[in-house]
Amino acid sequence: MTPCRAMVGPLDGAAYDVQEREFERILELIENASSIALCAHTAPDGDALGSVLAMQQIIALRWPEKSVTSLLADDAPVPRIYGFLQGAECMVPAAQYAETPDLFMALDLSAANRLHDGQPVMERASKVVVIDHHPDGDIVADVQSIRPGAAAVGVIIAEFAQFVGVEITAPMAQCMLCAVMTDTGRFQYQNSDAEAFKVASLLVDCGASPSGVSLNVYQSFRLQSLHLKSLVLGRITTFEQGRIAYSYATQSDLMRTGADLDECDGLIDSVRSVEGSEIALFLKVVPGGKIRGNLRSKGRHDVARVARLIGGGGHAAAAGFTYVGDLDEALAAVLPPLRALIHEADAAKDGESQ
Repeated sequence: MTPCRAMVGPLDGAAYDVQEREFERILELIENASSIALCAHTAPDGDALGSVLAMQQIIALRWPEKSVTSLLADDAPVPRIYGFLQGAECMVPAAQYAETPDLFMALDLSAANRLHDGQPVMERASKVVVIDHHPDGDIVADVQSIRPGAAAVGVIIAEFAQFVGVEITAPMAQCMLCAVMTDTGRFQYQNSDAEAFKVASLLVDCGASPSGVSLNVYQSFRLQSLHLKSLVLGRITTFEQGRIAYSYATQSDLMRTGADLDECDGLIDSVRSVEGSEIALFLKVVPGGKIRGNLRSKGRHDVARVARLIGGGGHAAAAGFTYVGDLDEALAAVLPPLRALIHEADAAKDGESQ
């Protein structure tokens, strides 16, 4: 077993038992596979990349004889702010991966369409495993370990590392800490529970550096990125007496500032910071006539319900979607159901007070 502190696990004892049984089945599939491909969702964030890279290191350390490849769902490089994670430079676009793996592991997603170029790889794999914390999905897998109560998939991967008995190295711990820190918004979001803090403490004991994650992810913005942020902040608009805040970034914004598309990541948090706002929306125009939307809720509003209406998904407090159309059409599709969420919450509150 890892020397880095005692075993951590889900706060709920029953969830721990279920997860342990799922880990046993995943362990068996890994042991029976010679080639393994790992992939997370399109437009990967810190949890997606940190979890995939940590899992690759776990398998490589525990089963050095196996061939393990970390895939990118898109034909695009790893976002610059995550380039510090060990193994990021070796990730392979799924479109360039021609093998038929014995085992395909989908991390941080359970919806097949979010695999993008990774979906054909999954479909030709002999066995499929899903490890996720999103509540909705459609992947038919041989084993699924899906725990919506986990703050990040990085939490689950850290517990899997302890389960299989590998020594959690400092680079491995850094990948998992990046996953946990980014999906909890530096422990500012509602999902920052005791389990997330316990896992983070374990990872720091194992050599992870919170300041290192913070420096790379939150304190190393290019000047072009800051100019883009200025444009986005300057056009924040509010509705419903300031309770809904939204902004957007266009392709012309990127050309004007010289920023890259992945430098839009994290701008939702700037929109979310508006005083009095309860729901935040950020839209970015992407090539191919599509709009990618991020939704955040500060309280009781379930923004995943709205994301699902537009073909997306996620958590109650954090969700996303991709809309085929232009910016005005996307706003027309998403703003009415967001307003309905506000009105529904008000009606429920009025009912409770009567």
